[in-house]
Parts: sequence; structure tokens; C-alpha cells
Amino acid sequence: MEPLTRAEEQVMQALWSIGQGFVKDVLEALPKPKRGASVPAYTTVSTIIRILEQKGFVGYEAFGRAHRYHPLVTREAYRSRSLGRLVKDYFGGSTTGLLSHFIEKEDLSVEELDGLLKLIRERKKS
Repeated sequence: MEPLTRAEEQVMQALWSIGQGFVKDVLEALPKPKRGASVPAYTTVSTIIRILEQKGFVGYEAFGRAHRYHPLVTREAYRSRSLGRLVKDYFGGSTTGLLSHFIEKEDLSVEELDGLLKLIRERKKS
């Protein structure tokens, strides 16, 4: 599974959120642009979807000339692959390094730290 560009990821996030849809539906599901930024053009989104189709992320059902698109890769599968690549490339394959980074650099709240401890304890039990 090859990595996606930021624009491709945004389109996939929109498609994951709606489950399936035509280009107009995906366009409507994209996050609203920040002040001063423009909404992507219909043709831009259509092109990105075709690229995602070539990469094996998106399939479609044809209705005459219109296509209804759906994800072929789940959000969880992409998340797992992306996180694995991140850990390998930036933390030398060490998940401990990744967690240390978040604990030290991301200023986690007490609630978030308690949540991590709870997960660790549950994992140790099983």
C-alpha cells in the first residue's frame, strides 16, 4: 500500500466518512477551507479519485456515465500501515520511542496519560 498525498488523504477521509458517493458527494464531505482558501474544483476532486482508483484505494459502480465511488481500503488498514511506516522511518521501529515522544513533547493532559496507563494495564492482563 503506497502512501497518499495530503490531498489524496483528504479525499479518502471524506469517502470513508460518507461510505460511498459520487464526486459531488465527496466534494461536499471535504472539510470547509480555511479563510482565504478556495474550495477544490469538481475536476480536481474527480482527478484525485481517479488516481486513488489507480492506486487501488477506490472502486466504483457505474451508472451510465456517472460513477459511484467506494473505498477499497479501510480507514483502519490505512491508519495501521501509515503508523507502522511512521514508527519505522522516524522512531527506528520503536513504539516506545513514539510513545516517549508524545509523552515528552506533546504536553499530554493528565486524563490522556491516565488513559495510556489504563490501556497498558489492560494489555498486561491479557
